Amino acid sequence: MFHTSKSMLRIFTGAALVVLAAAIALPASAGGFTHGIVITVDDEDYNFADAPDGPGGAFDIPGHYWVQAGPDKLVGKHFNTGPFGAPSWWASEADDGEFLYKVDAIIDTWSAEKAAKYASRGYLHYHELLSVSDGTLHPEKVVWLKHTARTSFNLDGGPHPELGHEVTPGLDQDFIPNGNMPYIP
Repeated sequence: MFHTSKSMLRIFTGAALVVLAAAIALPASAGGFTHGIVITVDDEDYNFADAPDGPGGAFDIPGHYWVQAGPDKLVGKHFNTGPFGAPSWWASEADDGEFLYKVDAIIDTWSAEKAAKYASRGYLHYHELLSVSDGTLHPEKVVWLKHTARTSFNLDGGPHPELGHEVTPGLDQDFIPNGNMPYIP
């Protein structure tokens, strides 16, 4: 009987730790959105190419949480959190974990014509897809991103602090604008 109670206590304690870890790792306003999302493209599973700080070491863009909105579309929430939970990584003066941007994402190929078309619709930045199975980049497709700010802040961090700028609510037309750079995997 004592052995069973000890086992139950271990199970309960383990479950409580898992719930606590999940609560710490996930911003409160991320509800239903996933960091380290697996996206199926051309019958293969991909993550966003970036830090391996998602569940089980899944790769993703720091501070980003996603939900699939269609076969080639995602919607994201971009929080002020860096790789492996680094605090206030994107904007040093904003609160740690603050919901900075709503992100719209479209999976498509890169071409000069598409770069111009997407830029006219606010998709000024693209991100690479990394194969879950072998870690290679998708041979043709990228994810076009449109960042719409929810508040005002100084974007002075992230992977490119040299591109820092003041942000106001609405479309951020200066968010790491790499859309005109050809995609060469």
